[in-house]
Amino acid sequence: MTSTSRPFRHPRRLMMTSALPYANGPIHIGHIAGAYLPGDIRARFERMAGSEVLWVCGSDEHGAAITLRAKKDGVTPREIVDQYHAEMQEAFAGIDMAFDHYSRTSSDKHHQVAQDFFLKLLESGSFEVKTDAQFYDAEAAQFLADRYITGTCPKCDAAGAYGDQCEKCGSALSPTDLIDPKSTLSGATPVLKDTTLWYLPMGRHEDWLRDYIDSGQFNGEKHHDPRAWKSHVNGQCRSWIDGGLQSRAMTRDLDWGVPVPVEGADGKVLYVWLDAPIGYITSTMEWAEKSGQNWRNWWQSNDAELIHFIGKDNIVFHCLIFPILLKEHGDFNLPTNVPANAFMNLEGDKISTSRNWAVWVKDYLSDFPGKSDELRYVLTSIMPEQKDSEFTWSDYRERVNNELADVLGNFINRVIVLTKKYYESEVPPIDRIKWTADEDAIIAALDSAPGEVAELIRRNRFRDALQTAMGVARLGNKYMTEQEPWKLKKTDEERTAVILNTCIQVAANCSLLLEPFIPQTAQKMQAAFGIKNAQWEQASGAMLQPGAVLGDLPILFEKVEESTVDAQVEKLRTSHASAAPAAACEPLKPMMTFDDFQKMDLRVGEVIACERVPKADKLLQLTIRTGLDERTVLSGIAEHFEPEEVVGRRVTLLANLAPRKIRGVESQGMVLMAESADGSLRFVTPEEGTAAGDTIR
Repeated sequence: MTSTSRPFRHPRRLMMTSALPYANGPIHIGHIAGAYLPGDIRARFERMAGSEVLWVCGSDEHGAAITLRAKKDGVTPREIVDQYHAEMQEAFAGIDMAFDHYSRTSSDKHHQVAQDFFLKLLESGSFEVKTDAQFYDAEAAQFLADRYITGTCPKCDAAGAYGDQCEKCGSALSPTDLIDPKSTLSGATPVLKDTTLWYLPMGRHEDWLRDYIDSGQFNGEKHHDPRAWKSHVNGQCRSWIDGGLQSRAMTRDLDWGVPVPVEGADGKVLYVWLDAPIGYITSTMEWAEKSGQNWRNWWQSNDAELIHFIGKDNIVFHCLIFPILLKEHGDFNLPTNVPANAFMNLEGDKISTSRNWAVWVKDYLSDFPGKSDELRYVLTSIMPEQKDSEFTWSDYRERVNNELADVLGNFINRVIVLTKKYYESEVPPIDRIKWTADEDAIIAALDSAPGEVAELIRRNRFRDALQTAMGVARLGNKYMTEQEPWKLKKTDEERTAVILNTCIQVAANCSLLLEPFIPQTAQKMQAAFGIKNAQWEQASGAMLQPGAVLGDLPILFEKVEESTVDAQVEKLRTSHASAAPAAACEPLKPMMTFDDFQKMDLRVGEVIACERVPKADKLLQLTIRTGLDERTVLSGIAEHFEPEEVVGRRVTLLANLAPRKIRGVESQGMVLMAESADGSLRFVTPEEGTAAGDTIR
């Protein structure tokens, strides 16, 4: 059944991008769940809905981390990016990422596009030229970009902090903040030397950015619905703006990157966060040249929307810096939504490439050949849409076995087998006299499911969309089990035909509704049901007509043995142990007496509200119910948790700590946190059954 009205077609062109992965290492499951699987699901759905959609990506191949990796490996930057560009493309193909085009920023085409963009901004007065003192390695005769400098962190005293960030405490740093800085090139102490760089004066853009983020206004007109943006995206943007936007250098002193196209700028390249997002435009241009299309229809037309799929660590670049660059250029659309995902953790810890604590897509595809859909399903089910989530191998096994195999696979198999056994694989006709309210409920669910799933996908609620689609399979499985057509066949042929016909309609609908999430499985199902060129509007209560012939279908999902996931956990721990030396525990602090300990009033508290502290990147303001009162406590955890992640938690509170004012707010206590060796923080959470006000002894 096909409609000519295309009720699901999006009214405007959709220009979609996913963050360019950095070409200095392989792709892991956190990358996939963060920026790529959301884009793939949305793109696949929009294509089925008949929308005009273009989804592009590419490898980010410039920056100091590339040159550092090259020096470490004793090869050229070109060799590094060529290696990982190929590896990333292979990983994306293996996990079925259906990009319309995948580009790379080291191409001649991109260099020209990025340089033209820079010159347009330069001519319009968008930059400030400043001569500042930057660290310089006299032995290597080179200015040092952020990652070429290490030293002691001024915030947490950790050794090995970089010139842009301490990876132990997460603090954002400047090279001159470091204590005892050293060059990673020679080990020498760098000296300060004047250099000229081009800066983007972000402070002059605060007013219109505030309107853009808070109210969705741009140039005095409604641009987008800010309520459609995720709360943690809006919150992070407001925090940056409220803290005062500082000028940011748009060029670097490096020998690898897009050369600054200005006379006398030898040895200078464009800052990677000017260069990289322009890669989206280059990728679109390359696609247009290949397909005979006009790229401007996607970036410079009022009929197009721009959506960026990213991780939360890239929010400031895509929501503030890139919009400034686009506005200053004057010819490009600004993003209508930036649905950034949070981070995915792994087996109780943060994913870390340096510590080899990751599930690499390449390894997964090798260990689980032909099972890309299983991973896609699990990652969508636990996608970190609003807050950090966690992948565990035991959860992977349970979801594959209990949901994919026992529900979807079992239902589809029973439909195919019984139809073949009873009706020689033909869809049986229906005798309306045998129709009941049970079938009415099933058909009503089938008629409503396409709209419900479509709305959830377009609201970037992919977890809920998947569960709604799987709900159709659960409904069909439950219906078949309760109706027991195998028992009715001998006594009520007509009723059996009604039941099997209804189950066939459910199964056929599942093949459409699940295609954005598990495309290989869905396409196998569609082939068995004779569905060609699947369109979203085909999903309905009467997809297959009586007499249609079903094909054979092998078992869709194999169950995962416990020994299989145990081996994966052991592999993870072994590779992690070999990658990093054991972290030393902090030494014990001076002894205290029992009487001193007795003075501390430790209680269970419940967080009932939480917000960011203006102009303080690290502070969250918590309102905590203690059983005695409700009090305000400031905690330096803003770089680790979003406010909405904290509300509702039970915490351990030092309740009798003397109040003190921080940033004009009186803090009445301290929330206890556990800090791991890599600087990550976790709440010291009381067990279930405790309540606000319970004392801790």
